[in-house]
Amino acid sequence: MDWINKRVLVIGAGLSGQAAVQKLQRLGAEVFLTDSKSIEQLAGVEELGLDQVHLLLGNITELKGINPELVVLSPGVSPRLSLVQDAISQNVTVWSEVELAMHDCPALCVGVTGTNGKTTTTSLIGELAKRTGLPSIVAGNIGVALSGQVKGLGENSIVVAELSSFQLEFIDKFRVHVAILLNLTPDHLDRHGTMEAYLAAKAQIFKNQTSTDLAILNWDDPLVRDLGSELKSRVLYFSPTTFLQDGISLWHDQIVYAEKEKRTMIPIIARKELQLRGAHNLENVMAAAAAARAFGLSWTEIAEGLRQFKGVEHREEIVGTFEGILFVNDSKGTNTDAATKALLAFDEPLVLIAGGKNKGLDFHDFMKVVRDKVKSLILLGLAADEMEQAARDEGVHTIIRASTFEDGVEKAIAEAISGDVVLLSPACTSWDMFKSYEERGELFKELVRRHYSKPI
Repeated sequence: MDWINKRVLVIGAGLSGQAAVQKLQRLGAEVFLTDSKSIEQLAGVEELGLDQVHLLLGNITELKGINPELVVLSPGVSPRLSLVQDAISQNVTVWSEVELAMHDCPALCVGVTGTNGKTTTTSLIGELAKRTGLPSIVAGNIGVALSGQVKGLGENSIVVAELSSFQLEFIDKFRVHVAILLNLTPDHLDRHGTMEAYLAAKAQIFKNQTSTDLAILNWDDPLVRDLGSELKSRVLYFSPTTFLQDGISLWHDQIVYAEKEKRTMIPIIARKELQLRGAHNLENVMAAAAAARAFGLSWTEIAEGLRQFKGVEHREEIVGTFEGILFVNDSKGTNTDAATKALLAFDEPLVLIAGGKNKGLDFHDFMKVVRDKVKSLILLGLAADEMEQAARDEGVHTIIRASTFEDGVEKAIAEAISGDVVLLSPACTSWDMFKSYEERGELFKELVRRHYSKPI
């Protein structure tokens, strides 16, 4: 596509939007950028060099005067925004930022989506990709905009992209050569409305695959498993609970790859050799192993990479043990399914810090697990009232309210004794108190370390 002097509107001036602007500027387009926030709230925007005609801040509601040929959406921009609806009604092409990023990139693309486990799986695949010796990047929903990372990558390169449902909504020709759908549980229903719409957005990852591409699907998730029969690509399933004659699964606590037609079963790695805790991480490991095999690593090389991987920051991250109490930062547990999996990863008595902003989820099933696993529940944030009601409905005994995040951490520490685990796994987004789950997790770690550094 010839981009010279093409008028393009980028909506959303965060990291993804800024990276999109920079790529479009390099391609010679005339770029307009809009965001509802003020310039003071948008770090880095001034460095883009946009004049007052092309930087449109505030609530811009119509395309009049801009007349773009293309609109590029940052992930956080709702399709219901009047500006987006205006573009659609005028038949203006609308792309997600990841479509722009990969539009002219010939690299092999490995895409990871699902409700939970995306960041761990993406990071693990990224580490395995390094072992090929080929140029590789890890970007997308993981916190690094894809548009800013793919410049100069050739056919013998690997892009490992974490892809959210938001990023997949408006793709056009974006082809994911190795596409992973880890799982699907209720999440972002405040945006998608229904599970059907949420699944449809996630399934976009397979949209442009061909028969030479690979889809890696979770056998244990019925919604995910059933997609397999609809896809044009080759399908490989994984399962931590059911032995698969074709696929990756467990055999006597060993992760194995089996191929029925060839009557082969290849041991990959023993479960006890993994540093990642929890049954849910077996899903992530199996999916990553399947992807790494697809881009050419041997099972021996894959096993060595799996053996060395320690996990990612803010996802069941060990902060440390202080006075016999283990502190775990799972700030990325922003929905009930992720937080449930975190609870089930521990056998020790738990003090749980939960709460934040709800994403349209019901808390009752989650509170049944809390009732059985948690000795003290610390609640904070906008969702605290809703969570407390669900907790009382399900018979949770010890419920403690905190007025601030700092107060919540101190109350959790006061509740814990030697042998306990204090777990931050909020089951909510951070957006009522923080800019991101990373900021929330960093403060948790700082508060814990500060508390135990105080002189007695």
